[in-house]
Amino acid sequence: MPALLSNGLLKHTRKYFSLPQGFYSIRHIFLSLSFLILLRIKTIESIKNVNPGELGKLIGLDRIPEIRTFREKLGILSDQKNSKEWSKNLFKSWLREKDLIKGLFYLDGHVRVYHGKQTKLPKRYVAREKLCLRGMTDYWVNDAIGRPFFVLTTPFNSGLLSILKSDIIPWLLSEIPDQPSEEELKLNPYKSRFSIIFDREGYSPACFKELWEKYRISCYTYNKFPKEDWRLEEFEERVVKYHSGNEVKVKLAERGSRIGKKLWMREIRKLTDSGHQTSLISTDFETSMEVLCTNMFARWSQENFFKYMRENFGIDRLIAHETTPVDDTKKVVNPQYRKLESEIKSISQKLYRKTAKFGAITLEEKKGTEEIKKYAAEKAEIKESIELYSNQLDKLKEKRKKTQKHISVSELPKNEKFSSLDSEKKHIMDNIKMIAYRAETAMANVIKPIMVKPKESRTLIRQIYNTEIDLEPDEENQRLNVLLHCQSNEKSNKIAKYLCEKLNETEVTFPGTNLRVFYSVVSYRNPRNQVL
Repeated sequence: MPALLSNGLLKHTRKYFSLPQGFYSIRHIFLSLSFLILLRIKTIESIKNVNPGELGKLIGLDRIPEIRTFREKLGILSDQKNSKEWSKNLFKSWLREKDLIKGLFYLDGHVRVYHGKQTKLPKRYVAREKLCLRGMTDYWVNDAIGRPFFVLTTPFNSGLLSILKSDIIPWLLSEIPDQPSEEELKLNPYKSRFSIIFDREGYSPACFKELWEKYRISCYTYNKFPKEDWRLEEFEERVVKYHSGNEVKVKLAERGSRIGKKLWMREIRKLTDSGHQTSLISTDFETSMEVLCTNMFARWSQENFFKYMRENFGIDRLIAHETTPVDDTKKVVNPQYRKLESEIKSISQKLYRKTAKFGAITLEEKKGTEEIKKYAAEKAEIKESIELYSNQLDKLKEKRKKTQKHISVSELPKNEKFSSLDSEKKHIMDNIKMIAYRAETAMANVIKPIMVKPKESRTLIRQIYNTEIDLEPDEENQRLNVLLHCQSNEKSNKIAKYLCEKLNETEVTFPGTNLRVFYSVVSYRNPRNQVL
């Protein structure tokens, strides 16, 4: 609870949400959802498998809401359309955290595949499935150690650069505090407001140039089209310190490179033990080469975040079945154009195979008349196929030239029109999941320094979440005693005791009461009910 509250679970809820008077308030709903998420109960339907009375004690009531009540309350909250404003306030509060590595924002897309029949969403490529599937795309913005800031959802498959320009950049420019003033930017031509870091999906020299010249925002990404390998003499061994605190020695080299037509960028290459050169490019001209590499390689923390959230918090799960209409003026890929592209690709592959086969057939010396006739007939047959495929390809390309690549949603054929899945409930749940993830991260970071294997900190935290407790209200001393039962071994007990001590330092009051929450680990009780 202290970690959840410090990450803003109940901080702005009354400002943006309200519920009609009833047994369950906003506080009870949000606390229940966050506890269920931390207990790895990934869907509201799964509540039927838990003890409602035991979990109800955690929120100060005799039971948690049932499935129907949760759905009803979430429906009321989503109708108020304030999830984005709540998200902005959470984002502002997280930007003020002491351990934040300022000025770095990691952007990546995550596809939520949709198998339902409510709407025919456009297809998009799903990397983990290696297939093009229907779904919605969530664009997440995280910090350098993988903690989420906010998420934007779109039913369109226009790509990362489109959402970056239309939504994410305006959001960051308006919400990030303490940005350099216009005067500071003029005095230092190499200074940037902040940095955006993404993978090769966002590779676009034209976009890099626009972001730098228009907004003074620097970009980091991998070079999608690196040229020939650099000389080995250029590489020097440097010490790179990752954000986790680990230090490694890597071989690095740097040059200034012209990317595209008129864009000058820094290009840094890392030489691996196998001899492969990994090329990074950036418009960040102030950061040292070692720190720039650290920032770029920290992008894997976001990939780890997606994997962890899918497996533990169910970010792919469907929250609501309702649909909402999309903007009819939005441009989408013309289905007819996509069909022509597919046909051209198919014919091109057939033509390539026939051409290769035609060139591979040769007539060996000292062959008889029958062999020569057979050779000539085979060559003629393949040549005829090549001419046929070439003509088909020319006709398809000519037809493609006359077909619009993008059309508005209103111009789509009736059988191709689609609507969006309702995103309000999902945004509310995503915000709570972000708070839960950040709370768990904070607790894991507390115990990491005293663990022999810091990587197992989250595993131990999950074990503690599932440990039985006793709750003892002490109204005389205005305390709520939380007595945590023993862990599986003494080492885990010592870590749990240390965590309890740190949580007690926060002096958190149980929401809605004047009772300060006090944590302790107990082994057993004597007949007088004294903790030993």
